[in-house]
Amino acid sequence: MVLPWLSILMSLLALAVSVHCQPGFLSIDCGIAGGDNYTDDNTTIFYTSDTKFIDTGTNKEIATTYMTQTLPRQYQNLRIFPDGTRNCYTLTPVIKSNRYLLRASFMYGNYDGLDQPPQFDAYVGVNRWEINLPSNSSSHMWNEIITVASLDYISVCLVNTGNGTPFISALELRPLKNLAYLAANESQSLRLLYRNHFRQTASGPTIRYPDDAYDRIWTVWVRDGWTPINNSSPVDLWSDDYYYRLPLPVINTAVIPSDPNNNLTFYFSMNGDPKLQYHVYMHFAELQQLKRNQSREFNIIVNGNLFYGPLSPKYLYRNTIFSSSPLSGTKLHSVVISKTKSSTLPPIFNAEEIFVLEPLFRIPTDSRDVDAIMNIKVVYQIKRNWMGDPCVPSSYSWEGLNCSYPDSKPPTIISLNLSSSGLAGVLAPSLANLTSILSLDVSNNSLTGPVPEFLAELPSLKVLFDNNANVSGPYDINHCEAGSCKKRRRKIVVPILASSISALVMLIIMGFVLWKFTQRRRQRGAVVRDKAGGSIHKTQYKRNGSLHSENQRFTYTEVVNMTNNFESPIGNGGFGTVYHGQMREGTQVAVKMLSVQSVKLLSHPRQGSNEFQNEAQLLMRVHHKNVVPFIGYCQEGDNMALIYEYMALGNLGSHLSGTNSNSKALNWGQRLCIAVDVALGLEYLHNGCRPPIIHRDMKTTNILLNERLEAKIGDFGMSKVFLQDDEFTHISTAVKGTAGYLDPEYFGTNNLTHRSDVYSFGVVLLELITGQPAIIRNTDYEKRTLVDWACPIIAGGDIQSVADPSLEGDYDINSFWKVAEIVLACTSPRSIERPTMTEVVAELKDCLGTVTAAERTRSWKIDQVEKTSSISFQPSPR
Repeated sequence: MVLPWLSILMSLLALAVSVHCQPGFLSIDCGIAGGDNYTDDNTTIFYTSDTKFIDTGTNKEIATTYMTQTLPRQYQNLRIFPDGTRNCYTLTPVIKSNRYLLRASFMYGNYDGLDQPPQFDAYVGVNRWEINLPSNSSSHMWNEIITVASLDYISVCLVNTGNGTPFISALELRPLKNLAYLAANESQSLRLLYRNHFRQTASGPTIRYPDDAYDRIWTVWVRDGWTPINNSSPVDLWSDDYYYRLPLPVINTAVIPSDPNNNLTFYFSMNGDPKLQYHVYMHFAELQQLKRNQSREFNIIVNGNLFYGPLSPKYLYRNTIFSSSPLSGTKLHSVVISKTKSSTLPPIFNAEEIFVLEPLFRIPTDSRDVDAIMNIKVVYQIKRNWMGDPCVPSSYSWEGLNCSYPDSKPPTIISLNLSSSGLAGVLAPSLANLTSILSLDVSNNSLTGPVPEFLAELPSLKVLFDNNANVSGPYDINHCEAGSCKKRRRKIVVPILASSISALVMLIIMGFVLWKFTQRRRQRGAVVRDKAGGSIHKTQYKRNGSLHSENQRFTYTEVVNMTNNFESPIGNGGFGTVYHGQMREGTQVAVKMLSVQSVKLLSHPRQGSNEFQNEAQLLMRVHHKNVVPFIGYCQEGDNMALIYEYMALGNLGSHLSGTNSNSKALNWGQRLCIAVDVALGLEYLHNGCRPPIIHRDMKTTNILLNERLEAKIGDFGMSKVFLQDDEFTHISTAVKGTAGYLDPEYFGTNNLTHRSDVYSFGVVLLELITGQPAIIRNTDYEKRTLVDWACPIIAGGDIQSVADPSLEGDYDINSFWKVAEIVLACTSPRSIERPTMTEVVAELKDCLGTVTAAERTRSWKIDQVEKTSSISFQPSPR
């Protein structure tokens, strides 16, 4: 007998486990009361009421006629929206820039007795979502898209188009791996058309969570002339360790042609519209153990063109083949899976997903304005129908708002009418964040207190108060609509006297604290007299030991002395020669002297040598543990130099190629740590610098290693100094990038973006996997890029044949494959389909979590590394 308290405890634990096993899932049963949350018996998914996600609407139940035992619980009730044109759910928490699967489900169920299912529109954010709605009372429909969150929430809006009252049964949000379904990005979503697996009969099971970790819904497809096969023994196909994470019941079954001499052929279209674009994902796995004299190899032909092939799936190993560019231009698309002439067995096919590409044409309201107006709504408990995006679509903009809609830029709020809105208290500080606002009407409310100073920071703002408003301040603005608040003379001083005194006291205290802090820092700083010219350099050392100099411009005499008259060249490249040097206090440096040709470019009248100084000063503000510290520069006539902190173990390329005589082969854990380091540094350049820095020449020889084998990015930021004018495009191939690393889209269009760096970083990852250089030679001495050679092999599932032999097979296969998947994503021919470095960092950290501590260790024995400074340093500057 189970005691009552124990039974309750077990139920709570079961609920906790259920929720814990669904990280990031948001499952909303629309139309149930606030306390009616439950765990679904079939899926074990925890569903919650929609009461905390929307303020409008009415709960209803479908007619009892349609309450069958097999009907999922989510379809038994619904929420309807008889009032207002647009009603929106706000789905949160959401991680901005992450990919999500979003599903909306509908069942009319004749809840109103009219037996007339309504038709209406739906929007995700500011863009229309093409949804399928039930055509009768008994049917239920679900619609699914894959989208990228542009904010820290996702809004789903239902819009009344005059064809009946909008309703909804369920909303479900599922986080995806950021390197899956890369065709979904900031400018386009993927709307599901088909997702099928294969069984003997059409009555086979629909597969979703918990079999599918993403809770995708897989339906059965049966076709004449296709024979289903399956693997009878339970197998582990590694699926759960990959970005697509195919469920075992899906990938463990397949079809082959009933006639072994035939092909597998199918067609798809969407209303025969040739303008629609599609992305196809096809999943393959060999389920039969082939004998020695057997082979299975096939090509995938789409619309008469080779889509991929030849493909020879490995036994019990998953391959996902997808289109890097969308399919379009025809009403009906044909897919033919055809065996090659050398194949003894017919083709095999396990599952498919087909999506319609949905461009996101509309630009949402400026995020700062959205945050501000949302805060105002909460602070004043405004009861208006303020839901969804404030300005977009313009026909559904919020009541009381006027917006500006500049071309190709986010809309902004330019006027706000809050008159007669029941406002009480002081003006909300968040109003200061509406930086484009021109008019604010807060008349006929119960506002009190001083007029805040921030109004003076909005010079074009006109504010209208009520004559009886109990407000005071440094401005004559009981009626301020006649002109700018900033232009008004100060007339009321007494109400703010006390606060001014308090502010003055605080300023005195803060000034004293700052003075003491500065004195302590000066005491800790080392004052060093450089032997060259007797100049003083005040230096301080950070905890990581890197040098920070307050005087970062050096004379040419100082440069000559620190390099001992340029005694030790350690690298050479397109911009000049790099010399090893040492400062007076012992800090080792790498001094890059610009070549005569580079200096001539800077002396061009339209180029301007002051651009060099401006850029050098910008680099002084770049500080990150994975970026080579920039110590200073020299600019004296034709003598120009860049001075960096010396990196004891040289560049990554020399270790991978074996040309660094002081090194031994990097193990897989060390390579993975280096990849994470570089990704973090590149992410910082893209997102942590203002203005952002595009490296332009990311390659292994520009990745430098310190004595602890920590990777830092070098040789960044200066190339733009040499590329200010179209007049210099004749040298663009030499300075914009390096063969083998160069983004093909950038090369073809001359349109440089941060995703050009992502492509180059993908090549670096490929070098870490293969140990091969970015440009390789075939046996006949023809050159070929590493991407062209390795990526098709990886996509075909044969990663072992491209793995670096020096690893000797000693690597974690799961993390190895994950990095390979990242490579394929980063080196996509279309930049829009590549991930951001933020996404790459997250995925690489995931990989690092699968590697053992022993593999990750940075301990690496190099003879006399601490006794000598003669270890080769080869930054290979441009």
